[in-house]
Amino acid sequence: MPNPLKDAVPTAAPFVPPHPTLPKLREAAAECKGCELWKLGTQTVFGGGAPHARVMLVGEQPGDQEDKAGKPFVGPAGRILDKALIEAGINRDEVYVTNAVKHFKWEPRGKRRIHKKPNQLEINACRPWLEADVSVIKPQVIVCLGATAAQSLLGKDFKVTERRGEVITHELTPFVVATVHPSSILRASEEDKRHDEMNLFIEDLKQVAALLKKLERRAA
Repeated sequence: MPNPLKDAVPTAAPFVPPHPTLPKLREAAAECKGCELWKLGTQTVFGGGAPHARVMLVGEQPGDQEDKAGKPFVGPAGRILDKALIEAGINRDEVYVTNAVKHFKWEPRGKRRIHKKPNQLEINACRPWLEADVSVIKPQVIVCLGATAAQSLLGKDFKVTERRGEVITHELTPFVVATVHPSSILRASEEDKRHDEMNLFIEDLKQVAALLKKLERRAA
């Protein structure tokens, strides 16, 4: 088995199978050692959802609950996402959800495992999995949830705060839209602030729903 850790630049590329399918990718990703994060995570948390989804939602990395369950967006942020999708008129069963980084990066705080933001090397190392996902699913729209996901696809200088909700063309997929990560809504200190941030998040997703309807009319 290849060992990318011997290379100067960590990458998951040698682990991505040729002629990929989602089952092949899931099986191969379980053995990925493309960067050091495999030593921290309980398991690789691969994407899940509709195999030919029109919308792919990309977060940062799995959290504590996702790491234990082996599924993306099953914790508190996932519940926020589910609610926002319903409000925006997007069926969760018709989307595919994944993360820019497939292992949980954390640091201990007492008995708890606290999320630690992945660095650029780790994000870059994991990008071959994201590209493989996109090549198999062929979504019409990718929604980047938070800065890490957005910078993974749109470059390290991309600022979600300045360009959230904007429809951007991309080489991997027809359109990309960036918004906040639902966990940022949970971190808002006051209830009124959380309410306002949730409404803004829903409005961004409504932009995606409107774009899908526009594409449907164009294809008809």
